[in-house]
Amino acid sequence: MSDPILIIGGNSGIGLATVKRLKRDGMAMLAALRHPEALTEPDVPTQSFDAASEPEFDLPDALGGLVYFPGTINLKPFHRLSDQDFIDDMQVNALGAVRAIRAALPALKKAGSASIVLFSTVAVRQGMPFHASVAAAKAAVEGLGRSLAAEFAPKIRVNVIAPSLTDTPLASNLLGNEAKREASEKRHPLQAVGSPDEVAELVAFLLSDRSKFMTGQVLRPDGGLSSVRTF
Repeated sequence: MSDPILIIGGNSGIGLATVKRLKRDGMAMLAALRHPEALTEPDVPTQSFDAASEPEFDLPDALGGLVYFPGTINLKPFHRLSDQDFIDDMQVNALGAVRAIRAALPALKKAGSASIVLFSTVAVRQGMPFHASVAAAKAAVEGLGRSLAAEFAPKIRVNVIAPSLTDTPLASNLLGNEAKREASEKRHPLQAVGSPDEVAELVAFLLSDRSKFMTGQVLRPDGGLSSVRTF
């Protein structure tokens, strides 16, 4: 059996979809969560994780990968964003990932090869109003991912996924009724919002040997929003 994957997050949305997807592949996992008791998938060992604190993981000798899911959607006009808003978004999205990777790095280095998957947002590449704090934090994640990909090569691959709006509990305020959902779909060239299961497929690909020649990449399952204009 291959070395297990450390899932940071995973109670809902893309994280939970990924746990289910990896279980279908028979991959060993352990999950570190803010609320470990809330994980609904059986047979996945859990432990505590708080993005604002140094983790104290109980890890196996070697890890085959790490996926960092915690994120925020803090949408406000710039004049209403406080310093604390920027700090909070940076803590959860970027510094939490830094702390998790630092704690897991010895185990990742002991694997024959390993893969780290981080999450950004379409709002880094495609400027959007009201996204200043989260876009700044996720831009830091993209820079972190590329830098670590260079530093950790050739044994550890590091890639970033930057989705557009995905139908998850985190995005419920943006998709809370039919009018909001329709408006969101129409903003995308593919006339849809993302599915957690679709993004989970991409995570599974990046963790597997099928992507063994990929590192330092930002993959964009965003319905074409960051690169396509339709008329």
